[in-house]
Amino acid sequence: MIELIKVATTNGARQSKACKLIGISQRTLQRWRDGDAVKCDGRSLSKRKIAPHNKLSESERQQVIDIANSPDFANLPPRQIVPALADQGVYVASESSFYRLLREADQLVHRGKAKPPTRKKPAPLQANAPNQLWSWDITYLSSTVKGLFFYLYLIMDVFSRKIVGWEVYETESAAQASNLFRKTYLREGVAGRDLVLHSDNGSPMKGATMLATLQRLGVMPSFSRPSVSDDNPYSESLFKTLKYHPGYPNKPFENLEEARLWVAGFQRWYNDEHRHSGLKFVTPGQRHRGEDIAILEQRRELYEAAKNQSPGRWSGKTRNWEPVKTVYLNPGKPIKEEVELKQVNG
Repeated sequence: MIELIKVATTNGARQSKACKLIGISQRTLQRWRDGDAVKCDGRSLSKRKIAPHNKLSESERQQVIDIANSPDFANLPPRQIVPALADQGVYVASESSFYRLLREADQLVHRGKAKPPTRKKPAPLQANAPNQLWSWDITYLSSTVKGLFFYLYLIMDVFSRKIVGWEVYETESAAQASNLFRKTYLREGVAGRDLVLHSDNGSPMKGATMLATLQRLGVMPSFSRPSVSDDNPYSESLFKTLKYHPGYPNKPFENLEEARLWVAGFQRWYNDEHRHSGLKFVTPGQRHRGEDIAILEQRRELYEAAKNQSPGRWSGKTRNWEPVKTVYLNPGKPIKEEVELKQVNG
C-alpha cells in the first residue's frame, strides 16, 4: 500500500485522496512509514468481531421460542412470561431477550384475543362558505388560586376563522357546552343548513347532553383521535394566538368577570382588527361577511397599477391576492382530482 500511494503521489495525485481510495487515513500511512508498524495491521477494521460471552446458544434461543409458543404462555407477552417462569423456579433468558428473539422470528405481535384499538384519522372535511364547518375546544385560563382555573369554551368558523361563540366558566361540563352551542347556533342563524362541528375527545365534547343537542339541531359531530392535537389544528392555532396576544395579562385573572371581560375584548380584536395570515390578511369578520372578495380585488388592482407605473421594479408577477376559496380540515394526503373529500354542502 505504501508503494502504491508513493507511485500515485509521484504522478500528481493528492496523498489524502490516495489514502481515502485505499481505505486508510494519512495518520495510518505515516505510522506505517515509521517502520515497526508495518509488521502488523493496527486498523480497527482488521479486528475480527468476537461474539459476546453471554450470547445465547442455538438450543437456548429455540427454547425461548418454544416456551413463548407453548399452550401455557401462547397468549401472554414476555413481560408476563418471565415472571411466571421465575415463580416456577425457571430462568431461561431476560425479558428483553424474549422480545428480541420473538421479533427476529417475526412473532412479536399482540398475543391474545383482544386487539389493541385502532385510531383512524378523522374523515376529511372541507368548507367553501361560512357556517358549514365549525371547530371548538376548551382551554385553561389561570386564576389567582394555584391549581384552579377558568375554562374558556370557544367556537370558531373554520372557513372564516371568525369566533362565532365563546364563554368562560368555572368548570368543564357537557351541559355548559351544550348551552353555549345552542345560543351560538341560533345567533348565527344556521337552522336548516348542514353543519359539522369538529372537536377533540374531551368529556364535554362527547357528553350525552352535548350529543343530544347536536342531534336535535341536526348538526353532525366530528372528533379528533385521542391525544392528537393536530386533528383539531384551527382551534389550537387560535388558542396560541390568544395566549401570545400582546395584551394577554401577565398576572392570573382575579375572578370570572375579569376573565370574561378580557376575552370579550380579544374577540372584538380578533374578529374585526386582526388580519389573518391564512386569509390573505383580511379579518375573520370581513371573510365571514363576504367582504374579502372586494378587498382583495382592490389590492390586486393596486398592485397591477403599481407594476404598470414602474415595471422595472417587478421581476415577475405581482403578489397573489386571490381569495382562499376552500378550506380543508384534516385533508391527509395532497388532494387530487380523482380523490373526492367529504364536502359539507351549504
